[in-house]
Amino acid sequence: QTMKSKMINQNISNDKKLMKIFKILLYPIIVASASSCIENAEIAVECDPCTSPLSYDGYTSIFSDEFNSTTLSENWNYIEGDGCPDECGWGVSEELEFYTTENIELREGNMIITAKKENKGQSQYTSGNINTLDKFSFTYGRVDIRAKLPKGQGIWPSFYLLGDNINEAKWPIPGHISVSEMKGGDGKGGDNSIVGKLIWGTPTKVESATEIATLKDGILNDKFHVFSVIWEPTRIQWLLNDKVYFEQKTDAGMNGTFNKLFHLNMKLAVGGNFPGNPDGNTVFPQQMYVDYVRVFQKELAP
Repeated sequence: QTMKSKMINQNISNDKKLMKIFKILLYPIIVASASSCIENAEIAVECDPCTSPLSYDGYTSIFSDEFNSTTLSENWNYIEGDGCPDECGWGVSEELEFYTTENIELREGNMIITAKKENKGQSQYTSGNINTLDKFSFTYGRVDIRAKLPKGQGIWPSFYLLGDNINEAKWPIPGHISVSEMKGGDGKGGDNSIVGKLIWGTPTKVESATEIATLKDGILNDKFHVFSVIWEPTRIQWLLNDKVYFEQKTDAGMNGTFNKLFHLNMKLAVGGNFPGNPDGNTVFPQQMYVDYVRVFQKELAP
């Protein structure tokens, strides 16, 4: 069975409901009192190269993709389309890209997603989007993603986890753990910063907690960095190059949102309510390089 036969068609319910995640961008961000962070944390990059180990004491590897093949493994699904006809632009997030399989390639040990300025369907841009829904899911653990991000106004790379009940429960009941997102653009909070985010609640009361980490020097396009979360039963931590910049406690008030199965998502969007649209200074093509994705889980006591 070919990889193309495993593609998620833009018209099936999974795509439609996946994109509900971006509707949160229109809600005010509520930082829960149970969270803690370093205000607008600056992370000094002392690692060269910035990388992470193959193992951690007390943890077992439960998933790893080093992207050393020439084709994407069957652990991943392709997302295709622009959300039309039901949610053109992937809903109220108003993204501008059309996701295709052709914009994703494996080369020299990296998975590369390329955003291009080209017409396809009703879109003026193309890019790529993949996830592990129904292929790999987990509850609790450490996620390490080593990547070099793109840059420029209107560019929106993101790595995130979604609750596996995304097709059955109304948003935001499934929950969202953003390992990292970048709001492309010049200046503080743009190409040099990532956002860690948590989203939960009910359709009538959407809640979230968020924090920004900013490189002390340079931008995220200069070199590879490691973006991580450590997800435990009562708290989640966000790390950049193994330095914690945000922590959020999870408790019974979150309706068990973060005590169930989640799956991995990686995408490179163009435009939308989060980063704004590209402008005359945005250079295309833009590429997001992912060296590896590794997931570890704490070993059970004997």
